[in-house]
Amino acid sequence: MLWSLFKILVFVAIVGLLALGAGFLMETKGGVQITAGGTEYTLGPLQSVIALGVMIIAIWLFFKLLTLLIATLKFLNGDETALSRYFDRSREQRGYQALTDGIMALASGEGRIAMNKAAKAEKLLNKPELTNLLVAQAAEMNGDTQKASETYKKLVTNNATRFVGVRGIMKQKLAEGDDDTARKLAEKALAIKPRHQETQDILLGLQTKSQDWAGARSTLTAKLKSGHLPRDVFKRRDAVLALSEAKGILDESSTVEQQEQAIEANRLSPDLVPAAAMAARAYIEKGKPRAATKILKKAWEAQPHPDLAHAFADIAPDESPAERIKRFATLTSIHSQNPETCLILAELNIVAEDFPEARRALGDVVEKQADARAYTLMAAIERGEGASDVVVQGWLAKALNAPRGPQWVCDNCHDIQPEWGPVCQNCHSFDTLSWQTPQTPEIASATGVHMLPLIVGALEDKADTDMDEVDEADEPEVIEAEIEPVRPDIEPAIDEKT
Repeated sequence: MLWSLFKILVFVAIVGLLALGAGFLMETKGGVQITAGGTEYTLGPLQSVIALGVMIIAIWLFFKLLTLLIATLKFLNGDETALSRYFDRSREQRGYQALTDGIMALASGEGRIAMNKAAKAEKLLNKPELTNLLVAQAAEMNGDTQKASETYKKLVTNNATRFVGVRGIMKQKLAEGDDDTARKLAEKALAIKPRHQETQDILLGLQTKSQDWAGARSTLTAKLKSGHLPRDVFKRRDAVLALSEAKGILDESSTVEQQEQAIEANRLSPDLVPAAAMAARAYIEKGKPRAATKILKKAWEAQPHPDLAHAFADIAPDESPAERIKRFATLTSIHSQNPETCLILAELNIVAEDFPEARRALGDVVEKQADARAYTLMAAIERGEGASDVVVQGWLAKALNAPRGPQWVCDNCHDIQPEWGPVCQNCHSFDTLSWQTPQTPEIASATGVHMLPLIVGALEDKADTDMDEVDEADEPEVIEAEIEPVRPDIEPAIDEKT
């Protein structure tokens, strides 16, 4: 309110001053005489002031028109002017709008629209570092791999976009299955951006797939230094890679370096079962059974495993069954209730032909955590104790349909592997194999375990009929004939497992 009143008062004061000035000029005598073309013009004081104002405005308009004319000539000549800048701003706004629309179309999965918008943005902006990436990704979405490849190559020529171009070509080579070229491109991309996590992961996967264990260890170290990998995970995976380098330790051509790498792998991750088994065999090759025993004992404390038992048996391959049972107490006294410990003890006693002790060693494994291995051992125990074929075949029938027990299973794709390896043979993921029981559903089958009572019953009926026809004096010979052919098949198999 006060500001409005103040503006009104100022306006009235200005009008008043102008009126006073005009009145003063009208009362003043004299003026200005102008002679033009023999004609004389006489202007009074007020008229002179008005004429001066008109003349100033005319001169101002003249110079403005002259400036506009010069700017137009410069614009037509291609020079930068205010007019050209105006059109440039308009062109830039339309270009950025096309770029925005292209990104939105790309995010929406509309490849053709994204291509059109990218082409328009490229034409309007003339900034390839912005538009080429959109063009390449839109071309890939539209299925035009050749256009995408050409655009990525353009990105490689620019220092600011070189990494994006190399990465784009690398992704194309991966999609084509050209792992060798993709690995080389990943190495170049990582040289440009050493801390880029995705490139590190891709390169590590390609190096492990191609069994470039030394290169993979270098990449793994780079991941640790860049903070993309916890130190405990790094130690385990470094041990896996060191173990992979020493994979040929049991070959005749194995070198001392391979043995040292196996020992280093165990030092890096003592609970890694394959590393412990391989390091133990390296010490056996060196003639150091105590060091091998120490390694296997420590690994057994972390996780009882049949591979550890096999390596432990290799320390003294020529010992008698009784001596082996005594020496194995070093392991079996640890985690004595573990199912693997029970199974190992049962196998050892079967080889030693101490079948009652083998049955005691199994304990309640058959009732609580039975698998095919436990049922097979029970069949061997029953055969060793002189049970009939009906009983033995009953246990073997159970083993046929029982779970296989713990195996090397990929945590990523859940594929079952016959032996441990650093890379899954199915999905090629690195360090995903773990010793576990596969999650396999039970499938009902007409020939499966559900038919077991019927099969066993039929066998029992047939056995009763046959036994009625046999004279009592001949019974021992018949039983002996039934037992002896089976035993040689069981014992080598059990001995091979231990």
